[in-house]
Amino acid sequence: MVFPRHHLTTLLSTLLVVVCSSTSLSAGSIPERFPNCAVVTQSELASQVGRDVMRDGGNAIDAAVASAFALAVTHPAAGNIGGGGFLVYRGADGSTTTYDFREVAPRGATAEMWIDEDGNYDRNRHHSSALAVGVPGSVAGLHLAWTEHGKLPWKRLVEPAIELAEQGFEVTPGLAQSLAGSHDRFKISEAALDQFTNNGKLFVVGDRLVQKDLAKSLERIALKGPAGFYEGKTADLIVKQMKAMGGLIDHEDLKAYRPIQRSPVTGDYRGHKIISMPPPSSGGVTLIQMLNILENVNLREFGAGSANSLHWMAESMRLSYLDRARHLGDPDFVADQPIDLLISKQYAKEQHLKIAPDQAGISEIEQIQQLHESPETTHLSVVDGERNAVALTTTLEYSYGSGIVVSGGGFLLNNEMGDFNPVEGVTTLAGQIGTPANLTAPGKRMLSSMTPTIVERNGELLMVTGSPGGRTIINTVLQTIVNVIDHEMNAQDAVNYGRIHQQWLPDRIRYERNGFSPDTLNILLERGHVLDEAGAQGSAQIIVVDPENEGLQTGVDHRRPGAAAAGF
Repeated sequence: MVFPRHHLTTLLSTLLVVVCSSTSLSAGSIPERFPNCAVVTQSELASQVGRDVMRDGGNAIDAAVASAFALAVTHPAAGNIGGGGFLVYRGADGSTTTYDFREVAPRGATAEMWIDEDGNYDRNRHHSSALAVGVPGSVAGLHLAWTEHGKLPWKRLVEPAIELAEQGFEVTPGLAQSLAGSHDRFKISEAALDQFTNNGKLFVVGDRLVQKDLAKSLERIALKGPAGFYEGKTADLIVKQMKAMGGLIDHEDLKAYRPIQRSPVTGDYRGHKIISMPPPSSGGVTLIQMLNILENVNLREFGAGSANSLHWMAESMRLSYLDRARHLGDPDFVADQPIDLLISKQYAKEQHLKIAPDQAGISEIEQIQQLHESPETTHLSVVDGERNAVALTTTLEYSYGSGIVVSGGGFLLNNEMGDFNPVEGVTTLAGQIGTPANLTAPGKRMLSSMTPTIVERNGELLMVTGSPGGRTIINTVLQTIVNVIDHEMNAQDAVNYGRIHQQWLPDRIRYERNGFSPDTLNILLERGHVLDEAGAQGSAQIIVVDPENEGLQTGVDHRRPGAAAAGF
């Protein structure tokens, strides 16, 4: 249901609505508590893998790596070795760093590659072809993080995923539904149809999903590390698949891939240190900018879910997403990003003054709008017994990425090239943008919304958070932090509470169905906001250090089926 603003006669476009089988927006939920360590992922099996690693003496990095590989088996829609992501790490000693293993454009990529022979933008080429596959980064990035911080042997961390792929596991209701919904997309490659159907029939609950080829690929990674993926047999299989389907990735692209360790972007929110991901993720900069604006109002006094709270959050989102679209991209290609300005308190005060307390702002048609970014990502959070912490978000872009399974390799390839702006200098209200910061170039990393984030209070670990959800990710993470800091919710309540999303254009607030009272929504309408009722937003998996006993609270987001916490 869309409520129009009277003085805005043209609606700009529609948002992708994420619908899931069960949405929990109730308050009063009791979080699971673990005294020593915890891991929360989108898969019960993957969470158990991470827990067992810590029981065997592994730390948070070990558990995150092992859980991530397990997700590549049990959560194929977004868990991956054929995609990429971002990891934020905070050591027990307070040290912090991040690992950028975002996919990169192949050497043969150009800014004009999305134009067809008639000079028109070809969306299918940009999103749903072998040309849309970026050079994967997950294996290299996870290995780099482990090299610097891990304790257990590398092989030990990959072995649980090998076993799950080799011996199989029972298909859950959520996985059966997901595979059925993506069946047509698997028709792009014979290997995908073979892997994700049961002798030609759809998988049903209780069937066993066995992935022998994936197990072999994981075995090569376990034995040789990144060389077992970017070189040798697996690399040969990837290049063969690319040649057969018209993709660009070759052996030189694979061998040249390098993850990058970056300093985190940090901010302060009401005395809490925010530690998040810098570009090419837009998440950290945009998150800190929004928090800085909100610091100028008393959200606690307004109350969670009140019209005042939602108004100020939506307006901070509106302004910050515009800056995101204007300025942010791969820092190795876009050197003049004004990050220090965007995350400064003074700039936030200036932005705050642009917001009327009782009237919605209007997003001018500035020919700047974000390209579609898929909601199919996955996030995991880990805290170990020493209070080392990891926030890790990975993605294949679309659900099941490109839909292409590497024949003989058993893993899906991403379609992350679709996150680049498609046509230089051409911007339309339908969602196509041509601003230079995020145009395709060889070796370039595409802009992302992934926002793995860690929060400190008084120099001590407080919270680990993150979410899938495409462009909504940043706003989902924002609201989990506000719920914990401003509204003093426990971890589960902070996850369960209703969410909103505003991103400059389309100029509307998307709100979760049943998430807010009719009276609150009516007040927002009276203030001039356009409201768009939608399904579930994101799937945040968070851990909060319990202020009473210093144990760990876990917030498991059941907006998408399968998520679970484990610990001891």
